[in-house]
Amino acid sequence: MRILLVEDDESLAKSVKVSLEKQGYAVDYVLDGETAERRIEVNHKNYDLIILDLGLPKKSGAEVCQEIRTKGIALPVLVLTGKSDWETKVSVLNMGADDYIVKPFILEELVARMKALLRRPKQSLPVELKIGNLTMNTATRQVFRGNKELSLTLKEFALLEYLIRNANRVVNREQIYDHIWDFADSSLSNVVDVHIKNLRQKIDAGRPQKLLQTIRGVGYTLKNSTT
Repeated sequence: MRILLVEDDESLAKSVKVSLEKQGYAVDYVLDGETAERRIEVNHKNYDLIILDLGLPKKSGAEVCQEIRTKGIALPVLVLTGKSDWETKVSVLNMGADDYIVKPFILEELVARMKALLRRPKQSLPVELKIGNLTMNTATRQVFRGNKELSLTLKEFALLEYLIRNANRVVNREQIYDHIWDFADSSLSNVVDVHIKNLRQKIDAGRPQKLLQTIRGVGYTLKNSTT
């Protein structure tokens, strides 16, 4: 899942980014409200969740949230606030946010609230995903091909989840990169091809039925060839 973190304290933003990336999320951060609003307007389809601080320079978090809701952007918004009084909590929810967390917070609570929001997308997404005899459980982070459990890296898991949620559709390198890697990632241009190769080796090697297919000049698709 790809997260946009809007936080004017850059040291905190960097710390949260590193912590969340260790748990398999791709995270971008911006430091002021105006930049955040522009980023959300242009790239909201590339994000799954916004973590939004209220006390931002140039434009407050409340204004950002209200503006994107007015424009019909329905991304889940988790607000960071330094106030715990009920008036603040009510105003946060009334401005269009989905949930809030009070600073200072512990990472485990932040991640728990993120997961709760990500389980409530506009269209219900199942926890267990399956194509052919390949099964993925996004809650336990286990992947099986038949009865054999596969060991995947965080990025391989994210890549497989994206492909299986788009099963039987062709996705190109740019779509994959935009969804799984953040804007600041300095990886080599062939990072998608490398991860596809490694993932194919793990899910298809030695098996007569190949699920991960390359469509030359277009992209990749996960497809059960028996259907």
